[in-house]
Amino acid sequence: IENVDGHDTDACDKAIEVARSQSDKPTLICCKTVIGYGSPNKAGKSSSHGSPLGDDEIILTREKLGWKYGPFEIPKDIRAAWNATEQGAASEATWRAAFDAYTADHPELAAELERRWAGSLPEGWEAHADSVIQRLSDEGKTMATRKASQEALEGLGPLVPELMGGSADLTGSNNTFWSQSKGITPDDPQGNYVWYGVREFGMSAMMNGLWLYGGFKPYSGTFLTFSDYARNAVRMAALMEVPTMFVYTHDSIGLGEDGPTHQPVEHLASLRLMPNLDVWRPCDTVESAVAWRAAIESEKRPHCLVFSRQGVPFQERSSETLANVARGGYVLRDTDGTPDVILLGTGTELSLAVDAALQLATQGVKARVVSMPCTSVFDRQEQSYRDSVLPADVTARVVIEAGVTGGWWRYAGTHGRVIGIDRFGESAPAPEVYKYLGITVDRVIEEAKAII
Repeated sequence: IENVDGHDTDACDKAIEVARSQSDKPTLICCKTVIGYGSPNKAGKSSSHGSPLGDDEIILTREKLGWKYGPFEIPKDIRAAWNATEQGAASEATWRAAFDAYTADHPELAAELERRWAGSLPEGWEAHADSVIQRLSDEGKTMATRKASQEALEGLGPLVPELMGGSADLTGSNNTFWSQSKGITPDDPQGNYVWYGVREFGMSAMMNGLWLYGGFKPYSGTFLTFSDYARNAVRMAALMEVPTMFVYTHDSIGLGEDGPTHQPVEHLASLRLMPNLDVWRPCDTVESAVAWRAAIESEKRPHCLVFSRQGVPFQERSSETLANVARGGYVLRDTDGTPDVILLGTGTELSLAVDAALQLATQGVKARVVSMPCTSVFDRQEQSYRDSVLPADVTARVVIEAGVTGGWWRYAGTHGRVIGIDRFGESAPAPEVYKYLGITVDRVIEEAKAII
C-alpha cells in the first residue's frame, strides 16, 4: 500500500513506476486529495462540491494556483501534451495493415469482423428467426419460461456468433448456458461465456463495456430480485442507448420456498418505469423467443428478459396472432362480437386469464384475453392498433400479474380491477403462495363478474 499526494502528478507517476518494477502483485496506491483544491475559502468544504465557486472565489483560486489563462483557454503546451491525433492515426494505420495482412487469404473473416463491428445481423437472420419462432409454435411445448429462454438461445444463437453470455453465479438456474456456450477461463480465453461470480453490478457494467467496445452482443443472467444490485448499470445502458440484454429469472412469488427475500414483487414495475428500457415478461416458448429476437435486433434500447422458475402451459395462436406477439400486447383469445370483459395478463399469470375466460364462457360471459409481454413496446404501437386490443367502449377490464398493481391502472381504467400483490410474499410452495395471496382463477372470475 502506497500513500501519495493526489495533487502531485510526479508523485503519482513515481508510485506507479515503483509498483510496476518491484512486484508482479497488485499494489494499492492511495492518492489523497482535497475537494476544491486551490480555493482559499472553500477547499475541503462541501460547498465546493454542491455549488459553483462564484466569481470572487474563482479570482482568488486563480491567484492561489498561479493560473494566468482565461476561462476555457487551454495553454498550447498542455493541449499538445494531450493531443494524441498523430499517435492515434499511426496506431490505427499499423493495426489496419496487420489486419489486412492477416485477412488477405480469408476475406470471409474480414467481412465477418466488419459485420460485427458495424452491429449488423447476419444475412438471412430475419428468415431464420421467423422459422425458429414458427417451429416453437408448432411444437407447443409446456415448460418454465427460463427453460423456454434456453430453447430460444438454442434456436436463434447459432446465427449470432457474437453473443457473449454469462451469469452471476446462477448459470444452472438462469439457463443462460446453451449447447454452443464455452466458458472463458485463465487457461483458455477463447470462449463466449463469462463466469462472473456473485457480482451483479460488475457483470452488468462489463456488458455495457463489451457492447461499447464493439463486436459483441452481451447478455447476462441472475434472479430478478437481484436486479436491485445491477440497477445503476442497467440505468446507464438505457441512458447511453446501449442495447445490452439483461436476463432475469425466478420472476415472482412462484419462487416459492425461497421466501419473500427472493420473491420479487416491485421489481417489474420499477424496471418498467425506466426510460428507454424494454421489459419483456413472456408467457410461453413463443413469447420467450420473440422477446429474445427483439433484444438481439435492438440497436439503441437495452432489454430485460424476465422468465419464470415454474412451468407454464403453451398457448395456441393463429398465424395472425403469432405475428402480433412482437407488438408487445395482443389479443390471444377473442369472442364473437364485443366482449363483456377483457382479461389482461403477463407471464405465468396469463394462463389464469385463459382458464378464467373458458369458465366464464360456460356462464354466458364473453371474455377477451389480452397478453401483454412488454408494455413499452405496446405503448409505441399506433393508436388504432392499441384501440383494437383495448377498445375504449369495453371498460370492464381485469389485469392479473403477481406483482405490485400501481402501473397497471392505466390499462385497467377507473372501472377495471387489478389483481396483484401490494405486499411481500410468503415462504411456501408456489401453488400455496398464489392461493394464499389471491392470485387464482376463481379470483379472476369473481372480479370480472363484479364489474360487468
